[in-house]
Amino acid sequence: MIKKGIRRQIVLHYFLVVFIALLLVEVIFLIAIRTYYYDTVYNHVSNHIRLSNEFYQPFRVTSSDNVNQLSEMVRHFELYNTELQILNTSGQVLTTSAGFDLEQTIKTSDVTQALAGDTSRWVGKQPGTGQIVMAVSQSIQNGFDQTYILRYVTSLDLINDRLLKLTLFAVSIGAAVLAIVLAFSIGLANSIVKPINNITTVSTQMAKGKFNVRIKGDYKYELGELSSTLNYMAQEIVRSNQVKDDFISSISHELRTPLTSIKGWSETLDSGGYDPEETKIGMQIIAKETDRLIGLVEELLDFSKLQQNEMKLVKGIVNLRELLQEIILNLWAKAEKKGVTIKLESEEKPIIYGDANRLKQVFLNIVDNAVKFSHENGVINLYFTMEEKFVTVTVRDYGIGISEEHLRRVKDRFFQVNPLNGGTGLGLAITQQLVELHGGTMEMESELGHGTSVIVKLPLPEGKIPVAGGLENGEEGNPGPTV
Repeated sequence: MIKKGIRRQIVLHYFLVVFIALLLVEVIFLIAIRTYYYDTVYNHVSNHIRLSNEFYQPFRVTSSDNVNQLSEMVRHFELYNTELQILNTSGQVLTTSAGFDLEQTIKTSDVTQALAGDTSRWVGKQPGTGQIVMAVSQSIQNGFDQTYILRYVTSLDLINDRLLKLTLFAVSIGAAVLAIVLAFSIGLANSIVKPINNITTVSTQMAKGKFNVRIKGDYKYELGELSSTLNYMAQEIVRSNQVKDDFISSISHELRTPLTSIKGWSETLDSGGYDPEETKIGMQIIAKETDRLIGLVEELLDFSKLQQNEMKLVKGIVNLRELLQEIILNLWAKAEKKGVTIKLESEEKPIIYGDANRLKQVFLNIVDNAVKFSHENGVINLYFTMEEKFVTVTVRDYGIGISEEHLRRVKDRFFQVNPLNGGTGLGLAITQQLVELHGGTMEMESELGHGTSVIVKLPLPEGKIPVAGGLENGEEGNPGPTV
């Protein structure tokens, strides 16, 4: 007995469908065979009656002698291996080719229909013998307008025996087919259930935290796709765990460095005995490292809010040109130390609806990265491209660039091209999510050794584009909330 489960359901359903289909085919086949044999007997008798009647008609006996008339009819109409009964209109047997039961009266349906002028048949048990017989009856007239019924009775035992053998043969064939189907369905069920059991076992191990296990086996179709998906999921979990571990290690280092400086200078200043100049330097270092710590914490908080969909934008009218000019001023000192020149080349003044602080965070991070990875005395170009519904901001540097392998992952959270440069690896991940919150997209193009382009596409307001003091064409409008 197959235990409960998918295997049992597959076998039972497959077996049941084939069994019902086979049963219908065999029933239809046996009914068709039975009908064919019975119709053959009926047609043979009917044709004999028709041919004999046509042959006998020119030689009808005109004598009124009833006995001679009946004997003449029996001689002309009798059929080999079949009993001929001649009946009157009341159904009484007048004579038979066998010469028995002359007092018998027959009221079967074939006699009744023969009186109505039809050639009909009746199948049933013959009284006395209990044999299954077929009776075929037709009415004829003699020369004195007397009506008689010719009734042919033939045994169906031989035909039924043959039909029984055909039935047993069909049943045996059906049983053999069902046995083959059962074996095939069990094999089919095993080919499905065994991989599922294997996948279930490995998935259970994965659920317990054993992500180094893999589903082995060259499975096809949906099972193959499921195996590949689970293996890929385990691989990604392992990679994510490694990235998480690397992040924890990196952030621990990033937090420890400023804390060490703050603690060291705090203890030094607390001991006293330093002139005002040294005290000023120490306080500047403490302030700088404190700002660095605040930046790290804010970056982590922003990432947490974005992951939990809790980041709220305070939207208003934003002049992108003024925003970028402000960012250039903020990074001017850092770029000046490296000899890097930042140029805003476009003259357009695109106005969009957005969160000015978050957009400033986006472009500050992008331009800061461009400065960080530019060569000394390099150039960074910023320019706009206006479209019908979008404005595209491109930040192009000619620095060290990013390899194709790293370019695919550079926007992943916690990923760092060079971990020695410090940072959390969240900057570009946060930047991209902030751009997407504004309904835009961010793409990166880079070639190792030839620089990088960051392309940010932001949607323009629908309808009239707002400008300072109102709308285009001099129309007045609500400038929206300010930031």
